Amino acid sequence: MFKFSKRILSAAVSAIMLTSALGGCAGTANQTSSEAAAPSEAVSSAQAGGTRTVTDHAGNTIELPAEVNRIVISSIMPLPSVVALFDGAAEKVVGMDPSSMAAAKNSILPNIHPEILNATTDFLKDGNLNIEEVLKLKPDVVFYSADNTADYEALTKAGIPAVGFSTSKFKFNTVETFDNWVTLLGEVLGQADTAKQIADYGYQVEDEVTSVIKAAGDSIQKPKVLILFRYDNGTIKTSGSNFFGQYWLDTTGAENVAKDLKGQAEINMEQIYQWNPDMIYITNFSPYQPDDLYNNSIEGFDWSKVKAVQDKKVYKFPLGMYRWFPPASDTPLAMKWLATKNQPELFKDVDMEKEVKEYYKRFYHYDLNEDEMYQIFHPSSEASGLKK
Repeated sequence: MFKFSKRILSAAVSAIMLTSALGGCAGTANQTSSEAAAPSEAVSSAQAGGTRTVTDHAGNTIELPAEVNRIVISSIMPLPSVVALFDGAAEKVVGMDPSSMAAAKNSILPNIHPEILNATTDFLKDGNLNIEEVLKLKPDVVFYSADNTADYEALTKAGIPAVGFSTSKFKFNTVETFDNWVTLLGEVLGQADTAKQIADYGYQVEDEVTSVIKAAGDSIQKPKVLILFRYDNGTIKTSGSNFFGQYWLDTTGAENVAKDLKGQAEINMEQIYQWNPDMIYITNFSPYQPDDLYNNSIEGFDWSKVKAVQDKKVYKFPLGMYRWFPPASDTPLAMKWLATKNQPELFKDVDMEKEVKEYYKRFYHYDLNEDEMYQIFHPSSEASGLKK
């Protein structure tokens, strides 16, 4: 029976390792503030060590200080967790997106790196970047969604080095996106060897899971699965064929009922009744819990007719260092967890609590206690940053 191999990463790894909702919340930058800002004094300049350049996912070449000490993360929400995979990097984060902060406050991240909660969110309001507030933070670099050209232009005009991380360039393959984020961070932080070790492990897990699925051949029965990506304020959005959910389900042995839709597609209950999914996953971008569906307590939505609800097969994505649906520092664990849910017989020997504990010990050098384990697998509604 399948066993996950356990590679010990080098001691250099000391801590943690979307379109609109993941890398986006991509508002228009505050142009009035950017025009008023004077970049020369507020932005940290390269010291005696000189400068260096990196090429980001938007194809831009950015000049950086030889040593990066102050980091602002704007419209790429999972990135604080990934930054924290690199030695000494978490303490350098001085600003992050409010949604990233909501996830962080309800995650394991501050247990390992409490200083991450000192980061400000004041430079963003309703997805809009305020350049004056960014300048007050004196960043050496700002990380932003590579699709958000308005942010890049405003930051560059203000003289702030801006490095773009893409959610869409790698065809929404979660592991490949994770690899490219880690690799680019390794270049920015001067820790390329660490980045390679982290990325290699992600591919190792992918290979192990897919080999088991492939070996099962035609005998495998794939459950029909609905992902509730965003579900709040009377609106339901699922993950269609051109988004991370499709990769997750294809890779872990399930059928995406929304495969004929594209991206973050809005749906209604009539469509869900037609699909009648065997299983439902709720991401942590939604405040709802499985019990909300089981108890049929969401006004205006009758879930009692849906097979997954009747069979008690509604699952909330875990939340460790960050939400497990998008690429983030726990991406290999998310793949293992989904495999055990979608194909329980094939992966019946996988003990997820053991896997999580060993992963955190190996990658983050942290011993999880029982309360933390419970928190990972039972994330709070507040982690969405939204109200029910």
